[in-house]
Amino acid sequence: MQPDICVVVPTIREYECMRSYFDNARAHGFDLDRLFVLLVTEDFCDTEGMAAMLDDEGVAGAVYDESARDEWYAEHGIEEFSHLVPAASHAQTSFGLLYMWAHPEFDYGVFIDDDTLPHDEWDFFGRHMENLHRTDEVESVSSDEQWVNVLYQNAEEHGLYPRGYPYSAMDETVETGTRELRDVVASQGLWTNVPDLDAVRILMDGDLEGQAQTRTDFDDFDGDFVAEPGQYLTVCSMNLAFEREVIPAFYQLPMDDNEWEVGRFDDIWSGVFLKRAADVLEKDVLTGYPLCEHNKAARPTFDDLNNEVPGLELNEHLWEIVDSVGGDADSYAGVFEAMADELAEGDWSDYRNGEFFNYVGEHMQAWLDCLDLLAAPRAAVPADD
Repeated sequence: MQPDICVVVPTIREYECMRSYFDNARAHGFDLDRLFVLLVTEDFCDTEGMAAMLDDEGVAGAVYDESARDEWYAEHGIEEFSHLVPAASHAQTSFGLLYMWAHPEFDYGVFIDDDTLPHDEWDFFGRHMENLHRTDEVESVSSDEQWVNVLYQNAEEHGLYPRGYPYSAMDETVETGTRELRDVVASQGLWTNVPDLDAVRILMDGDLEGQAQTRTDFDDFDGDFVAEPGQYLTVCSMNLAFEREVIPAFYQLPMDDNEWEVGRFDDIWSGVFLKRAADVLEKDVLTGYPLCEHNKAARPTFDDLNNEVPGLELNEHLWEIVDSVGGDADSYAGVFEAMADELAEGDWSDYRNGEFFNYVGEHMQAWLDCLDLLAAPRAAVPADD
């Protein structure tokens, strides 16, 4: 069968982890022919080895380093938008979204980070696909701070808040209930072993190697849940499936490669935008299973801190800005455009590095223009006589 799932993996080293995901699919009877694996990497990486791994596994896919991406932009007539995908950044997952948009045969996308492994307990791909089609009743969560800690289920024991959770929303009062799922457009799996924390919280946990001393295991998770409409949550792209339709509102933000040196919020802010669009359009983002094992490599916590500090204040306010716009839109692109315009045209001088919001908004506007160009019919090239 023709692949209908595009698996996007940003990687510079541990691409062999994908063999475990393929083994998991085989063990659970998931049809690997449904997958097209897109490895997004750099010119200095072992692209030949990556391609050989896919060939050895018998899985369709492609490897795109920076040079190959530049060629792809030229082939599709979008060279002017190449700046949307930052250099040497995790946010290069946006290239995967562009690739999907140019290939309408992909109905679904899956983001996988190269420092993760699947758990045998779940059919990794099968569970994500099942989640995207669920209409049953699940736990619903809200708080008096309008933020849901995705680690709330055992927070009284471990006290953890994930990367990107606003500091001003801590010590929230959590309320839970149940409701039927509406239309699930994103399935976010969580993680055992190394929790996804920011550098400040890792330092508070007494860890100088970027990993956190407090770890998560199966007992910290108790099934799937949704954040209620009007509530926000952190969306991490290390273990995530989504429907094609969300791509206009799911741009992974331009981090690291900018004059303000803001980094580490690409998937977090894209998750805020996605949740706002989903609420407006009466869709759901489901969080919980399948879990993955997160084996984050040791690195100086202060390196992550230096990347995060320029955007910490902005992260406290981004959600408040977008929470009030786009409410009358009837499409993902419409909600995203309203958020983009608000950020691009606003005066954010009261915030440290506030001009980065304008920069982000302009990139969001360009993202929609780029998608329009990719989707437009292209003139046929005359044949040589």
